Amino acid sequence: MAYDFDLYVIGAGSGGVRAARFAAGFGAKVGVAESRYLGGTCVNVGCVPKKLLVYGAHYAEDFEQASAYGWTAGEASFDWATLIANKDREINRLNGIYRNLLGNSGVTLHEGHARITGPHEIEINGERHTAEHIMIATGGWPVIPDIPGREHAISSNEAFFLKTLPKRMLVVGGGYIAVEFAGIFHGMGAQTSLLYRGDLFLRGFDGAVRKHLAEELQRRGLELQFNADIQRIDKEADGSLKVTLKDGRTLSTDCVFYATGRRPMLDNLGLENTGVTLDEKGFVQVNEKYETAEPSILAIGDVIGRVQLTPVALAEGMAVARRLFKPEQYRLVDYRMIPTAVFSLPNIGTVGLTEEQAREEGHEVQIFESRFRPMKLTLTECQERTLMKLVVDARTDKVLGCHMVGPDAGEIVQGLAIALKAGATKRDFDETIGVHPTAAEEFVTMRTPTA
Repeated sequence: MAYDFDLYVIGAGSGGVRAARFAAGFGAKVGVAESRYLGGTCVNVGCVPKKLLVYGAHYAEDFEQASAYGWTAGEASFDWATLIANKDREINRLNGIYRNLLGNSGVTLHEGHARITGPHEIEINGERHTAEHIMIATGGWPVIPDIPGREHAISSNEAFFLKTLPKRMLVVGGGYIAVEFAGIFHGMGAQTSLLYRGDLFLRGFDGAVRKHLAEELQRRGLELQFNADIQRIDKEADGSLKVTLKDGRTLSTDCVFYATGRRPMLDNLGLENTGVTLDEKGFVQVNEKYETAEPSILAIGDVIGRVQLTPVALAEGMAVARRLFKPEQYRLVDYRMIPTAVFSLPNIGTVGLTEEQAREEGHEVQIFESRFRPMKLTLTECQERTLMKLVVDARTDKVLGCHMVGPDAGEIVQGLAIALKAGATKRDFDETIGVHPTAAEEFVTMRTPTA
C-alpha cells in the first residue's frame, strides 16, 4: 500500500523533531503535527527558560560578593517583568529555529491537534493522512493533586508567565523541578518555602548529595519543610492564599507552586482506535525498538516514562530514525551512565551509581569525598561549601559513580561522564593531572577513602 508519509510524528518536541529531521535526511517522507509550541516542553516551559531564570536568580549572589573584590555598585534591584519579556523573546527565537530546522530538512509541518484514527491513519485539521509508521512523541504534562482549592495553585507551565513575582512562594514537591524553582524564587527575593511530604527531597540521588544540598539551601535562608503535605487551599479576601496542612497547621502565602509529578500527554490522541497499551502508570508501553503493541505505532520520550530527560529523547528519536531508514547506523540507546544536572543553587551534577545503589547491587565500595569552600568565595563572607564524591568498586578499582554539589557542577560532570562511560578506574583519575587552580581538580586529587 502506498502511504502519504513514511513516518508521521505527533509532537514537535526535542525527540520528535530529532526523529523527523534525521528520517527526512535519510530519504524518508516525513510529517509532523504540533498543537502547542515548536520545541516542546524543554524549549518552551522546561529546561531552557528555567536555566535562564536560574541565571537571573544567581546575580543576587554575584552582586553581594563583588564588593569583596573591590567593586562598588549602586543598590541592586530586580524587575521580574524585564526578565520574563527577555525570556519570551529568546523562546520565540528558538521556536523559529525549530520551524526552520523542520522546513530545511524537508519535513511537512501540520500545526493542530492530531488524532490517530487507525494503525496507519492520522486526522488533523479535518484532513486525514496515512503513514507507514506513526510516532507518538507528545511528552508529559504537570499534575496538580485533586485537593480542595487546587484551582488556586500553579504548575511549572504557569510559573514562566507570572505577571509579577509573588512576595511569598510555597513550592510543593521533592523532585528536581521543585528544588530548582524554590532556588529561583528565593534568589529573586521572594520569601520561599519548599514543602515535601517525605523525609528528604531528591529521592534516588546520592544520600550525601541530598543532605549537603539541604544544608546549603538552609544556609541561604530557604525554608525547608519535610514530612508535610497540603490538605486544602483557600483564597482569602485580600487575595492571599490560606494553606491548610494535613497536620492541622495553616500557612499564608501569595502563590502555591506544585511540582509533584508529570503525566504522559495522551489526551484525545485516539489510542482506542489502535492496539497500543499503557502500563500501570499510564505511560505507553514499548519494546527495545520503541514499538508499541500496535506494530506500526512507535513512542519515544517522556510519554514512555523511561528516563525523562531531553538528551535521552533525542537519542531515542535518532535511534528510531536510524533503525527504520538507515539500519547500518542503528544502535540501541544505552541507558547506563546517563549524566544529569539539577540547576538548584548550588548546582548538582551526577553520573553513574549512587553509594546506595552500588551497595544494593553487591559492590564492595570505597567512597572518596571532599567538602571545601570554593576559591571564589575565600575573599567573601559566604560560607557555601562544595561537595565532590566518587563511588569506587574496591575489587576492580572502577569508578561507579561521580557526584558533585557546587558551582558549575553540570559542566564539570559532563566531562567526567565520558571517563565513566569508558570504564575509567580510580587509578586513571589519580594519574590525571589536574587543572590548577580549579574546583574540578579535586576529582583527581582525592587519595584517601572516607568510607
